[in-house]
Order: sequence, then C-alpha cells, then structure tokens
Amino acid sequence: MKEEVAKVLERVRPILQKDGGDVELIDVNEKGVVLVRLQGACSGCPGASMTLKMIIENLLVKEVKGVTQVVGI
Repeated sequence: MKEEVAKVLERVRPILQKDGGDVELIDVNEKGVVLVRLQGACSGCPGASMTLKMIIENLLVKEVKGVTQVVGI
C-alpha cells in the first residue's frame, strides 16, 4: 500500500511545489493511516490542515484501497 500512496503523492507534489511547499511520506500503518510531513511553505501555512484533509486525504482515500486517514506530523 505504501508504494501506491507514494505514487499518488507524486501527483499532488507539483501543486504544493508551485506554492513553495512539498510533502514527505513518513509511513503507512496497518490501519490505513498515512503519516506525512508538509515541508517548505506548507509547513507553516495557515491552510496546511485544509491542504492535508481536502486535497491529500480525499485523493488517497479515493484512490488507494485501505487508506482511512492522513495525519500530518
């Protein structure tokens, strides 16, 4: 599942990089929880939680079977 998550994140990455940010995949646990770290401009952005839930989590839950949640660390 971690490889599938990484592939989807590669599609999200250009959107974040356009605004000076990025996302790093930390882990995917057995419960389908994806741990990511927002980097660059995204790490301190007031909209980071919105980006995490509305863009990254929605896409991963929709496209990767077994993903239940995305958590930023």
